[in-house]
Amino acid sequence: MVTGGARTCGGPPRGNEGALATTVRRAVLNLPAAPLGPENPLPPLRTPAAPPVPDPRGRADLPRDMARQLGHRPLRTVLPTRLLDGYGRERTPTDVDAVVIENARLRVTVLPGLGGRIHSLHHKPTGRELLHRNPVLQPAAFALNGAWFSGGIEWNIGATGHTTLSCAPLHAALVPGPDGSTMVRLWEWERLRDLPFQVDLWLPDDSDFLHVGVRIRNPHEQPAPVYWWSNTAVPETPDTRVLAPADEAWHFGYDHALTRVGVPESDGLDHTYPRRSAYPADHFYELPEGARRWIAALDADGHGLAQTSTDLLRGRKLFRWGHGRGGRRWQEWLNGPGEGGYAEIQAGLSRTQLEHVPLESGAAFSWLESYGPLSADPAVVHGRDWAAATGEAAARLEEALPRGAVDEAYAAWLPHADAEPGETLATGSGWGALEVLRGGHRLPGTPFPTATLGEQQEPWRELLEHGTLPKPAGPPGPTQVSPPWRDMLETADADPHTEYHLGIAQWHADDRAQAVRSWERGLESGPAPRWPLLRCLAVAAEEGDRPDHAAELYAEAFADLDAPGTTDLTASAEGSALLAALARETVEAHLSAGRPGAARALLAGLPEAIRELGRFRLLLARTLAAEGDTGAARAIFDAGFEVADLREGAGILGELWASVSDEPLPAAYDFGMSPPQA
Repeated sequence: MVTGGARTCGGPPRGNEGALATTVRRAVLNLPAAPLGPENPLPPLRTPAAPPVPDPRGRADLPRDMARQLGHRPLRTVLPTRLLDGYGRERTPTDVDAVVIENARLRVTVLPGLGGRIHSLHHKPTGRELLHRNPVLQPAAFALNGAWFSGGIEWNIGATGHTTLSCAPLHAALVPGPDGSTMVRLWEWERLRDLPFQVDLWLPDDSDFLHVGVRIRNPHEQPAPVYWWSNTAVPETPDTRVLAPADEAWHFGYDHALTRVGVPESDGLDHTYPRRSAYPADHFYELPEGARRWIAALDADGHGLAQTSTDLLRGRKLFRWGHGRGGRRWQEWLNGPGEGGYAEIQAGLSRTQLEHVPLESGAAFSWLESYGPLSADPAVVHGRDWAAATGEAAARLEEALPRGAVDEAYAAWLPHADAEPGETLATGSGWGALEVLRGGHRLPGTPFPTATLGEQQEPWRELLEHGTLPKPAGPPGPTQVSPPWRDMLETADADPHTEYHLGIAQWHADDRAQAVRSWERGLESGPAPRWPLLRCLAVAAEEGDRPDHAAELYAEAFADLDAPGTTDLTASAEGSALLAALARETVEAHLSAGRPGAARALLAGLPEAIRELGRFRLLLARTLAAEGDTGAARAIFDAGFEVADLREGAGILGELWASVSDEPLPAAYDFGMSPPQA
């Protein structure tokens, strides 16, 4: 259901006499959605799983820029963001704010409150939906900070993986565009790399293609590592073929090996048909120098979607789920049972997603992408002659949208990148406003007004303007970790709260010994609450391979939650989130230290609403198995449970099942992403 008033943008129709002028209107989608839940209040101190880096002995065979960018400035943590892991699997009809951009040819539906995701790209003359339009909004633990959902076109910025903004609101407004047109601008401050970016959606009056202008700026005095991949989910059938102008690709599977393979076939399998492969994998296409940048997904009749861009966006990729049981289960998990599958065609700044590209101080990356329908001769695009297939698709794309027209559209858009936004369509976070206030940055076209500062930013504004960090009434809020904020924390009045935040900033800077000293000083210098500092020290002990000490610190932190004078944590959603988060980590620490009895005792004392969550049913099964009661652990599987925040590629369900049963893993628990180990 779509509702909302219309707003006409731009002047009279141009080019095609009688064409409908492009309009922009607000709308509301009503979709079955699982609520995101509150943020996890525990700072994410653990280092994300590092992307695999090829053996140095093999780097001589890699392209020089690729070898240089592999492993460049990987994330130490996902700080200063917080984890989003409080969602479940219960979906209810939910109103979702949208912006609809429409001309006579295309109808584009955008979700500014969910990362600026393009939810739908509907081609009106043919009645075809060009994207995989997910009928549900079901968070899953695929983003760097947790919650992510599948479908549409997403804008991934930050570091290897799905952006932390996947389920976050972006700023959105109307902006003057070329030839008197009106664009929709999306913008935010990306916090992992501390960079502002913008995405301008421009649909000319008579165009079959949506143009997307992107700019990432580095306002700092040091170079910054940049990651960008535009991910497009496309409908997938057994006959869907993905085409790109490449004869080689870099294959990356869930065995974490990066190998060069031929296109379209390797090991006797034509991997340009996503359904023909058994297991999920990535193929990063090696586009020849000077070749047009494009990728397309076409069905059995030769119809589908094409994406093309100016040359800076050099990378192209296919992600496939494959036809194996694990891949099918993931698709059902993300889209709902009975829905059609999807594959992803993607475009990025580098050859692979294992790379980060340096952006110099004061510089910017900018480019233009175009998305629209493509139809080609099915006999040729599905023929065995790969050169003929890609040549046919390239020729039809040149007819539909010439390469020169994309370059001209970029040249026309670029002067409008600094245009100041007009009517506001949506409001993002206040973190950009805080950074502008601190750094005095001038960012034409992407304003971050002080009016957007909110409750989470106010303590840091106080530190900036008065040199002190106010103590919170409840659990500590998020920590600013960049060097300027760390310097301010070091000169602020020392108290337990300031030492807590200072230690987190030092930990993020990889000064772990000093972080531990800061947290220990915080414990020595004041009374309650002690749990935030104890929990940080517990993580440090775990990372230092001291599981017994970590378990003791976790137990002390968890006990402090129930210290005299503390509030009832179950009285609010935020309190329950804290209780569940710290309980989960404490139980896992007890299991790592070989203390299943302590783990089981803690689980037994939790409120029933937490004990019955799928994650805690899994923890109980692990605890029972560790105690040798495999029958009771097996009974938990037999009763059924769902771990809503199961990580992509996680093998815990299969591993635990194998320890309690000799039978094959039931399909409901099979999320396998790679072949079984021999």
